[in-house]
Amino acid sequence: MREGSKYQPLLDYLHECDKGEVILTFAEIEALMNNRLPASARTKRAWWSNRTKGALQAEAWMEGGYRVEDVDLDEQKVTFRKANLKPPVQRVGDTVLWNAELIKALRRHMGLTQAEFAERLGVRQKTVSNWENELYLPPRSTCKHLELLADTVGFRYEE
Repeated sequence: MREGSKYQPLLDYLHECDKGEVILTFAEIEALMNNRLPASARTKRAWWSNRTKGALQAEAWMEGGYRVEDVDLDEQKVTFRKANLKPPVQRVGDTVLWNAELIKALRRHMGLTQAEFAERLGVRQKTVSNWENELYLPPRSTCKHLELLADTVGFRYEE
């Protein structure tokens, strides 16, 4: 994060926090920053996305070790969750069964959007979205592909 960023106090707060989940109101975030959030933070869910490019605010919580898990625009509060919690892993024989949490964790580890991740796997973005929203699981052949990809990018999902 660039020195002097108005989001630096949020990064510092989250970095020092030892909770797995932190819920802050927009007013609490503004008090930390001693600055107002932009109007788009109050009206657009996309402002709170965990994107890795071009978003100083996302850089603050991600460098602080958190990801935005939920945003309630009506209640004006945001839920941050520790990013380094390992998702549960299930196996059938020697094949890892990739679930929503594990797929999302791999994609985030790679710093990719759903569309970029889908392109890397040779599937549609909607397919990745369906996996991450637990509408269905990837087939076992794709699970093997995900294992290879995880190994290639150094993603550790088991002890």
